[in-house]
Amino acid sequence: MLLDQLQSELNAALKNRDQLRVGTLRFLLGAIFNFQIEKGKDYVACDNDVLNIIARQVKTHRESIEMFGKGGRNDLVDREKAELAILESYLPAQMSEGEIKVKITQIKENNPGLDFGGLMKLAMGELRGKADGAVVSRLVKEVVS
Repeated sequence: MLLDQLQSELNAALKNRDQLRVGTLRFLLGAIFNFQIEKGKDYVACDNDVLNIIARQVKTHRESIEMFGKGGRNDLVDREKAELAILESYLPAQMSEGEIKVKITQIKENNPGLDFGGLMKLAMGELRGKADGAVVSRLVKEVVS
């Protein structure tokens, strides 16, 4: 399970005194444990839950990088980028824009008459975890228009 892998990698990072990885994994595991608490007493997060939490963390880090960059805080940008790289290593490989566009086109052909919202819903259902939502949205707009 991915949760077990994260916990064992946290232990390894503690032994290696890798402070950046320790901090990143602790924050991630905290978010996972909070999710489990919200779900109920005996709930254990499955791999899909963990991947969704990691994807949210990645999105937050990307937004932080953009905001810190605008604010001229390059020291924080560098730290966020390093943490982002650690988090992205746990996500499945992302599809290229060409692959995403082919998939969206296939969905559009199989479901004629769909508007942007309907196509976006189907596309994200198939591409979740494999593609960034902003990229999918942009490409769906291109295919619809």
